[in-house]
Amino acid sequence: MPPKVFTHSTLAGRTLSVASASEIALVPGEVILTFDDGPRPGKTEAILDTLDTFGIGATFMMLGTSAERHPDLVRLVAQRGHTIGTHTYDHADLSQLSNAEAMAEIAAGEEAVAKALGRAPSPFFRFPYLAQTGFLRTSLTQSNVVVLDVDIDSKDYFSETPARVMERTLARLDARGSGIILFHDIHARTVAMLPDFLAELDRRGYSVVRLTAKPQGVFGRDVITAQGPQEPSSFLRLN
Repeated sequence: MPPKVFTHSTLAGRTLSVASASEIALVPGEVILTFDDGPRPGKTEAILDTLDTFGIGATFMMLGTSAERHPDLVRLVAQRGHTIGTHTYDHADLSQLSNAEAMAEIAAGEEAVAKALGRAPSPFFRFPYLAQTGFLRTSLTQSNVVVLDVDIDSKDYFSETPARVMERTLARLDARGSGIILFHDIHARTVAMLPDFLAELDRRGYSVVRLTAKPQGVFGRDVITAQGPQEPSSFLRLN
């Protein structure tokens, strides 16, 4: 293992509140943890317990279908102090859909997560497969949605050992020095790997930044619809 290269005194770092993707600026040694595709019974709870053990926050990019099936887990993630964003309704490749179909898929995902949560989720969105178009990204930005990109892909969806996932992720992180890390809270290998991974992050001097959304003002933000930005509804208003 490489020597400690950063000097943070604790794994729990600062809270970063943003209103746009351009405001997600990390310094060397800082990481943001994200978990896609959940929630998933037996996996999400275990990940929450590990995050609690280390006293750190993460961002969960939830699918609408998963939120509908497990609304109790959606609320548990929020109750444990983590940020909830969305990841479409059913993990569709939006680049293969018409503009209207893609926006409808995004809107359905946000609505399902909001219904499970009992309020609007944070305005963070990630494209499934990271597949996007200029139209979709522009439409989301105009609706004050923060598109969450990926700097380090753990590729924990590969059928590999937890040790291999950890090794690859650490190697990519060390090469880059900071960034947004992509995990999934639906895989047993990720659950198994996470405690050792976080312990190693701490040993190497990294800190985990908690990502949150800036307040959107008294009128909240625009609602995503198949037609693009609309006036905020009382149900999906973020404020």
